[in-house]
Amino acid sequence: MTTMRKIQAEIITEAIKNLLLDANFSIPRDVLKKIKIARNKEKNPRAKMIFEQILKNENIARLEKIPLCQDTGTAVVFLEVGQDIQIVGGNLTDAVNEGVRRAYKKGYLRNSIVADPLERKNTGDNTPAVIHTEIVQGSKLKISVLAKGGGAENMSALKMFAPSATIKDIKNFIVETVISAGANACPPVVVGVGLGGTFDTVGVLAKKSLLRELDSKNPKKICQKLEKEILADINKTGLGPMALGGRTTALAVLIETAPTHITSLPVAVNIQCHALRKKSVVL
Repeated sequence: MTTMRKIQAEIITEAIKNLLLDANFSIPRDVLKKIKIARNKEKNPRAKMIFEQILKNENIARLEKIPLCQDTGTAVVFLEVGQDIQIVGGNLTDAVNEGVRRAYKKGYLRNSIVADPLERKNTGDNTPAVIHTEIVQGSKLKISVLAKGGGAENMSALKMFAPSATIKDIKNFIVETVISAGANACPPVVVGVGLGGTFDTVGVLAKKSLLRELDSKNPKKICQKLEKEILADINKTGLGPMALGGRTTALAVLIETAPTHITSLPVAVNIQCHALRKKSVVL
């Protein structure tokens, strides 16, 4: 008989709080690496200046523990819950939301969530979080957070293609989505792409892809090729940082796939600004 490992809800709450604070105050190392490479390759003086400003802003935010951006985002939380653990001392969802509440209060982060999309009354503490839970093997709990800003999120798109759609059709849709976003998504962007699944799951795939390291590759050769080609096509547009011209419009294209129905080919594009505020921990 397997012995259940117990994890206190309070530990989860504190982990969520710390992850969101860290995410809002610093850009991950893999993203910074890409930004610095883009700066060094840039020939456009204005674009190079923008990259310098991005790096200066990140340095100030990290050292002074202040937000990278005034939009401190929707708290998106991915949980990989080992089937051999038991949450004790409270409810898992409540524990996550309390962590969000504490982070946004302690860090003086902007509360951006309204309780109803039509009445528009602010909840006052940036809750509720968007929580995606997956049951996995083992006795560990992996927590990943994204502080997802509204500007880039609003520029995202989903299309239900017919299975007769070509690779070119899919590529054009993704590239055109980035072009349409223009300056609203604060490029250079990271482009999360979901392929397959259903209408409700393909968007989660696209968003989850943003948790990957920017240098990582999809294990499928066809997707690796697609990631590389779409990134090249986006950067050929010349939009550049903040859409003011330059060589680098996107830092990475990250594709995740799922099985789908024989009549379907869903494609979701979840755009992320250059401040890809992501953090993870394993308990």
